[in-house]
Amino acid sequence: MAFVTVNWTSIVIAAVAAWIFGAIYYTALSAPWLAAMGKTLEQCKAEQAAKTGLAKYAPFILALVGELIMAWALYGILAHLSAFTLRGGVISGALIWFGFVLTTVTINNAFGGRKAMLTVIDNAAWLGALVIIGGVVGWVGGGRVFQLGCGPRPALWPAWGPPSTSCFVAKAWMPGT
Repeated sequence: MAFVTVNWTSIVIAAVAAWIFGAIYYTALSAPWLAAMGKTLEQCKAEQAAKTGLAKYAPFILALVGELIMAWALYGILAHLSAFTLRGGVISGALIWFGFVLTTVTINNAFGGRKAMLTVIDNAAWLGALVIIGGVVGWVGGGRVFQLGCGPRPALWPAWGPPSTSCFVAKAWMPGT
C-alpha cells in the first residue's frame, strides 16, 4: 500500500467514530460490565483516583491508538481487495472480528478465568468498533484517485522508494466512487 495514496482522513474518522462508539457502549453497559469484572463503582472510582498524570488517561489513549491501527490495517485489506464500498467495509470488518478478535478475546478471557458475560460484552464492543471502522473506511476511503503528474523521482526520495519514474496522486472526497 503506497502511503501517498492512503486516505488518512477516512482512517482518522473511522478510528474516532469507533472510539466514540466504545465510550457510549461502555457507558450504557457500565453496570453489567462492572458486575462481570467483579467490581463496584466505588472500587473503580478509588482506582482511578489513585492514578496520577498520564496513567489516568492511558487506557483511553491506547484504545484510540489501537483503533487507528485497526483502521489503517482494514484500509490496507480493502485496498488489496478493491472493496471500497460501505458493504465491503462492513463485511470485511465483521469477518476480521469473527476470525481474529472474537477468538482472541474469548481465549484470553477463558485462560484468565474471567466471567463469560465479560467476554460477551467486550466481544460485542469490538464487533461494533470493527463494523464502524470497516463501514467508514469502505465508504469514505475509496474516493476517486486523480493523477497529479508523473516525472523523475525526487532527489531526496529514499532509494527504496518508488521507481525512477513516479506518478503522484491525490484523493478526492467522493465516498464510494
